[in-house]
Amino acid sequence: MRTWVLGVHLALIAGPALAEVVLTFYAHPGARVRDGYLLFPHAYVQATGSLDDTGDPVDWAAGFTARSPGPQLLFARGAGVVAYPDARYVGEGRPYLRLAVSDAAYRAVRARADWWASPEGSVYDLRRRNCISFIADLARVAGLRTAAEPSMKPGTFLEATAALNPAAAWREMLAPPTPPLPSRTDPVVPEPASGD
Repeated sequence: MRTWVLGVHLALIAGPALAEVVLTFYAHPGARVRDGYLLFPHAYVQATGSLDDTGDPVDWAAGFTARSPGPQLLFARGAGVVAYPDARYVGEGRPYLRLAVSDAAYRAVRARADWWASPEGSVYDLRRRNCISFIADLARVAGLRTAAEPSMKPGTFLEATAALNPAAAWREMLAPPTPPLPSRTDPVVPEPASGD
């Protein structure tokens, strides 16, 4: 019984420490087409994990794009919209940055995304206020330094931003290297004799 009580107590103490929200910044290379439709946005952020204070799960992604994409955006501003990419679209992107954030930082990022969806924030300009501007703004809210703007190349922008934030730069999970096998030309060194 004592072991069970101790286990429950440790689980309660350790539980909140394991909760965290992780932001990952992605980009799609060039124009993506699926089922005959050009897919936007080309840069977006995803938040996953759980909140420390409530334990509520977090699974949210957002990007910014033109409400009506088309050649008219080469000459004029238009209405923008915060888009919420589905899991498949997120999975097709390339991650560039990943960082764990506090509950307060996550909520600030969400509030800023909501501002971009408001009438004041939803102006889209292909060259000056696009999907890259959106993720740059959210990255700064999360505490990251960002590369120069404006930009029309999401991958290039995120690579430069990752260079400014090496601790948050995406790293693939690599398997530990396996030691090389001795070749026939390697000398065979006998094991030292144990002290019998």
